[in-house]
Amino acid sequence: MRLAALSERSGVPIATIKYYLREGLLAPGRRIGATTADYDEGHLRRLRLVRALIQDGQVPVATTREVLGHIDDDSLGRTIRLGAALWALPQPPAPNEDDPAVQAARREVDRMLQSLGWETARELSTLSPVHRSLVAAVATLIRLGYPVDAELMAPYGELMRQAAVRDLDYVETFPSEEEKVEAAVVGAVLFKPVLEALHRLAQEEESARRYGIE
Repeated sequence: MRLAALSERSGVPIATIKYYLREGLLAPGRRIGATTADYDEGHLRRLRLVRALIQDGQVPVATTREVLGHIDDDSLGRTIRLGAALWALPQPPAPNEDDPAVQAARREVDRMLQSLGWETARELSTLSPVHRSLVAAVATLIRLGYPVDAELMAPYGELMRQAAVRDLDYVETFPSEEEKVEAAVVGAVLFKPVLEALHRLAQEEESARRYGIE
């Protein structure tokens, strides 16, 4: 298909597609003339992914380029490929390790991981931006006077493990390694609001069950 058809089918303006091409977010089409190129279904699929990450997921262009690079890197094993793509997503700033609340949070997170038997998460704790994000969030709650400890977090961790099983079961339904990693990234960025909304709805339902709606 020509650029105009790619724009029409994707709903992405031609000027935006050209920008994505310049930024390396979309592979060049097959040249069929000095000023024209041909694009295929793979371009359409990748264009929709790029648009969703940037527009709906609010992922910066540079970060999107990095994530796509990991998705396309077939030299990596699946676990490393998935991890690299997900770790490249935007993360909050690293917590201040001199903060007593951060130190307490780190201890509680480590106790929780140990109780759950999540040894990989413990081994990667100094490298993982996700681990740092969890520590920072727990530290904020501790500063506010909420006693978030390993015992409180562990049941939530087990629920998240069950969610992760479902996530990866879904990822496994895709045929290629590239599509599997893509699905994991889409889940991390675009399915997150679904999970948050479901959590809030569940809280509303439980609140009404316990306390009534008057």
